[in-house]
Amino acid sequence: MCGIAGWINLDTTKLNHDAEAVLHSMCERIVHRGPDSEGVWLDDTVALGMRRLSIIDLHTGDQPVFNCDRSVVVMMNGELYNYREVRAELEAKGHKFTTKSDTEILPHLYEEYGEGLLDHVNGMYAFSLWDAKRKKLIIARDRFGEKPLYYGVFDGKLIWASELKAILAHPAVKPELDLNALRHYVSFDYVPAPMSIFKDIHKLPAAHVLTVENGEVKTRRYWDISWTSSPPYEGGVAAALGGRGGSLDANGEAPAKTQRRKEASLTEKADELKGLLSDAVRMRLVSDVPLGILLSGGIDSSTVAAFAVQHATERVKTFSIGFEEDSFDESKYARRVAKHLDTEHYEDKLSAATAGDLIGEIGGWLDEPMSDGSLIPTFLLARFVRKHVTVALGGDGGDELFAGYPMYYAHRVAARYLALPSLLRRGLIEPVVNALPVSTKNLSFEYKAKRFIRAARYDDVTRHHSWFGSFSVDQHDQLFTKDVLAQTDADIYRGVRGLVGGSDAKNVIEQMQYADINFYLAEDILTKVDRAAMAVSLETRAPFLDPRVGQFAASIPVEYKLRGKSGKVILKEAMRDLLPQDILHRPKKGFGIPIAEWLKGRLNPLMHDMLSPERLKQQGLFNPDYVQRLITEHETGRASHHKELWTLLVFELWSDNFLPNG
Repeated sequence: MCGIAGWINLDTTKLNHDAEAVLHSMCERIVHRGPDSEGVWLDDTVALGMRRLSIIDLHTGDQPVFNCDRSVVVMMNGELYNYREVRAELEAKGHKFTTKSDTEILPHLYEEYGEGLLDHVNGMYAFSLWDAKRKKLIIARDRFGEKPLYYGVFDGKLIWASELKAILAHPAVKPELDLNALRHYVSFDYVPAPMSIFKDIHKLPAAHVLTVENGEVKTRRYWDISWTSSPPYEGGVAAALGGRGGSLDANGEAPAKTQRRKEASLTEKADELKGLLSDAVRMRLVSDVPLGILLSGGIDSSTVAAFAVQHATERVKTFSIGFEEDSFDESKYARRVAKHLDTEHYEDKLSAATAGDLIGEIGGWLDEPMSDGSLIPTFLLARFVRKHVTVALGGDGGDELFAGYPMYYAHRVAARYLALPSLLRRGLIEPVVNALPVSTKNLSFEYKAKRFIRAARYDDVTRHHSWFGSFSVDQHDQLFTKDVLAQTDADIYRGVRGLVGGSDAKNVIEQMQYADINFYLAEDILTKVDRAAMAVSLETRAPFLDPRVGQFAASIPVEYKLRGKSGKVILKEAMRDLLPQDILHRPKKGFGIPIAEWLKGRLNPLMHDMLSPERLKQQGLFNPDYVQRLITEHETGRASHHKELWTLLVFELWSDNFLPNG
């Protein structure tokens, strides 16, 4: 686990004499990602840098790494879980290795397969590879986006890094707020790839590779989940990874789609899933430093813990965080699982005072605004866990792959709701729902019902993201100033529709799963975990995001994932003999914080300060009168606008740290 940075001159100009000092400065901005060592490498046109957090091969695993004649050089952030198997294959072909690190397989894979090297690795990674003979640069991001990678072209240079703050350290970069990205942020709660919050700086999307050759910059998708293909588990390392890969063209299309085989029974498929998850956890337990499990008490993290106990050679450590507010506290479920599995369990408590002290610091380590309410407890959990271990496994990805979010079922309800007569919906149901008393409890019926009817009338993509996000598209005209509206595109979901339209998903549930895998999972969930954990130098791993598990989940019938309003059907079947029944079938609550109450109490002064009419008027982005109305309605209990207000508050905290004029 590390952080990478670098740049390449796109013309024939040689690097300046101060290039090494600039590279050191970029690496210094991400020292939290790798406090153990720094590696830099430069030639006439390219500069590669990295910071290392030592996890595997503590003594000889420093970077950069090279092929035998040192003509190929690699810097990597992440872990390659199948490196031992790949290394054995490469050694059989005559390749010689000088370290025991996972990174060293990359230059040798490149020698064998060129850009096809990505078909052979199972892991989480962002890496830069320089072929000195061909003068070719390759940078790539892992299949699900566990590791971040930003890039931009400035002053004839392609500059990249694991975090925005490292790119901003390069003197050629002049940060400027991207207003279109801001409009996306207030509705998505994050900035979706390929945009970043800054103009001309982009995220490399998950499962994409960028190449530079002869001054030309190209990006393409190298792997994709297929909803019509069965996962090939035999046939060597590359074949075992599944999905649509290798032969994808520049548009991410496969030349032909194989048809799904006749489906086995749910029980047979559950046994297959059990074996895949067990092996995914086993692979992710490899570490030369202490390791533990992030345990919420939900089925996903409990599944990871159960398989970790089976494979571990010593008693497994588990970690959870609780809340003083009862409706948000799930620590009792984590304790229940820990007792059932006989783990060495550690627990911490979160209070409003603790969170309030931390919130002001968000902008310092979160280099893009993100209003996911679980960011705070995720950071506090990571900080707590880091006192005991350096690596932690979690359950991220289970909801997206196995239809665990209630929004998937809500699409079916919406279809039935829209089939009702308009007079009944608008004349009776909507007035009754809107009249429900406001509740600040976690995922209260009132909160869910109001958000459901607000978004039910939209198209599938807009509806889905309106249930997830903060500001609906209809609110943009009131929220933003006329200047912002005049300079931006109102269709903020065009990119999602385009991506979903190009997939082979066959129904609305699979289509929304595919959207969530590419957007919400990659750019919210995994970004949140990466930034929170890396802020305290903790590596996190997600066994559910093994590409074999991902392709398996896509290949099974949707009714094996969602039956009635019950999600994760096959996962519950797979784990029925390993976990308590009350854990398998408890309702999903999420990992949120009591923002609605805190904005009326502990965080109220901060909200008024950061969202004051004077500040917003000077800033010129948001309509002060509309924001003040949201505050007043929230404080008086006429409505709960906590998601909207929190989204604005996080942006303002971020802007104080990253925008030139605050």
